[in-house]
Amino acid sequence: MTSATTVTTALEPVHRERLMRLAREISFDAGARLFEEGHRADRFWIVRTGTVALDLHVPGRRPAVIETLGHGELVGWSWHFPPHIWHLGAEAVSPVRAWEFDAKEVLAMCAADAGFGRATAVWVGRVVAQRLHASRMRLLDLYGPYGSGSLT
Repeated sequence: MTSATTVTTALEPVHRERLMRLAREISFDAGARLFEEGHRADRFWIVRTGTVALDLHVPGRRPAVIETLGHGELVGWSWHFPPHIWHLGAEAVSPVRAWEFDAKEVLAMCAADAGFGRATAVWVGRVVAQRLHASRMRLLDLYGPYGSGSLT
């Protein structure tokens, strides 16, 4: 878990409280698909308990797990950027309890309050950067020459 991208550390309390007013409690059984790569992204989640795996479609193979997410982490960022299509897939690894958010409501709040909008964009941008890095490392581990996925 990357603490810089969890909701409790990425958003100041005033912005976090505003966001949480829109939260709806939801749960997923282990094995449930939260979303599929290439489908419309109209919501997102913050994990309360359990684990969610992000995966990438690889033709001719099983989806490659890019990263696993836990408590306080954002599941889904594609809702924030046009064309609002999921770039990865997601599956509950264990039973998951989460807060679910309607993307249109959150984007409307971002448009109405520049401070909240900027804080949300910075948070989501950090998540995107971290996920892209994780994707690169995982793909190098899976398909690159031995040792190409190391940071040194």
